[in-house]
Amino acid sequence: MQKSLGISLLVFALIRFKPYIFIMSLTDSQKTAVSTWIADGKSLADVQGLLREEFSISMTYMEVRFLVDDLDIAFAEPEPEATKEVDAQAETPELVETAAANVTVDVDPIPRPGALVNGSVVFSDGVSLGWQLSSTGQLGLIPGDDPDYRPNPEDLQNFQDQLQEVLRQKGY
Repeated sequence: MQKSLGISLLVFALIRFKPYIFIMSLTDSQKTAVSTWIADGKSLADVQGLLREEFSISMTYMEVRFLVDDLDIAFAEPEPEATKEVDAQAETPELVETAAANVTVDVDPIPRPGALVNGSVVFSDGVSLGWQLSSTGQLGLIPGDDPDYRPNPEDLQNFQDQLQEVLRQKGY
């Protein structure tokens, strides 16, 4: 009697806590097709639809995700456009100007939360960043499209000089 009760509890536990185990076995040609679709840049939703259309295999999005993971398929992530622009700039020769840098400073009419005053600045290389001055007097640049961008020291000095003048004119 004891042994029978133990088996019954085990069967109940397996049924209760693991209602089903989904094991999908694909043929080699189907696995190759999935790999090709991912290599072509298809999303998981696209692969899910293609499996349904071409092989009559209905899978949830999560099951497709697990399938791709089990097949050790790496997604080809598209290169961000900002990186392409930086690469294009890196290929062009850098021109060094000896004249004063052309920096433009603007002040926004409505300050950001937590800022005493803020605005935007366009540096001599054409990159535009936001800036803010906190109530404690800390000046900060707000990163733009390229978070690794650092203006050259002459531009920074020119920006600070122009900002002082603009703020003095506005009564700050």
